[in-house]
Amino acid sequence: MSRPESAPETLKQCCAAAYDHDAVRMLVGDALHPGGARVTERLGRILNLGPDARVLDVASGRGDGALVIAARFGCEVVGLDLGRRNVKAATKQARERGLTDRSAFYCGDAESLPFGDETFDAVICECALCTFPDKPTAVAEFARVLKPGGRVGISDLTRSGPLPRELEGVAAWIACVADARPVDEYRALLAGAGLAVGETEAHDGALVDFVAAIRSRLFATEIMIGLKKLELPGTDLATVKDIVRHALAAAKSGMLGYAIITAAKDAVPRAGDLNARP
Repeated sequence: MSRPESAPETLKQCCAAAYDHDAVRMLVGDALHPGGARVTERLGRILNLGPDARVLDVASGRGDGALVIAARFGCEVVGLDLGRRNVKAATKQARERGLTDRSAFYCGDAESLPFGDETFDAVICECALCTFPDKPTAVAEFARVLKPGGRVGISDLTRSGPLPRELEGVAAWIACVADARPVDEYRALLAGAGLAVGETEAHDGALVDFVAAIRSRLFATEIMIGLKKLELPGTDLATVKDIVRHALAAAKSGMLGYAIITAAKDAVPRAGDLNARP
């Protein structure tokens, strides 16, 4: 799958703007990724997180996953997102849930993490790596900020074979569909950053349920707009409906899936692995 004909920076800004939009929350509900808190908690258990862990959540959105990790495992969680409204919303949510002592949220780019080398025990990234224009650089950054012996856990859309034409383009990219990769490619990305690839766990059913729920919300949203009880300026519902329809068909057929993939950084760095950033 090739990248849409847009500059990488434009793609990143489009994604950030889209996930800052209130319409996204309305259409996807409280969970911005398949499986919601259940899959986030499962990811935390696979990574064996505990109260002593310092965790980085890359592309943390409005903080839903980061706060699940902080609450369920007692970790210190740092969330990073490119959308300023998301960071503000996450900070507010942490305050309301009494988790400010275990969480903090910052604005920044996954492909240039604003943190020092070897500062986190774990890095998580949920349903976002597939939207990054430069995936190898992002994963290399995950590895850089990870302490020796630390672990990376991603959950993301996967695909088997080429996607239909309707799931290409910028809109589908923002919807986390257009650049979904086969599981083996995600594993290769992690290995390419010098990480030892660990478990892979399929959660395809969570994707079917997630897309089906969006389709139902779209139907309700259309009715509300038709009754003039709701306005969503700047939202192309026709395009969204088309992407959701084809994504649901692809998920049901097994062409699109969802998986957790983990990897670990060597506890003792190998010769030549240390290229510390000044």
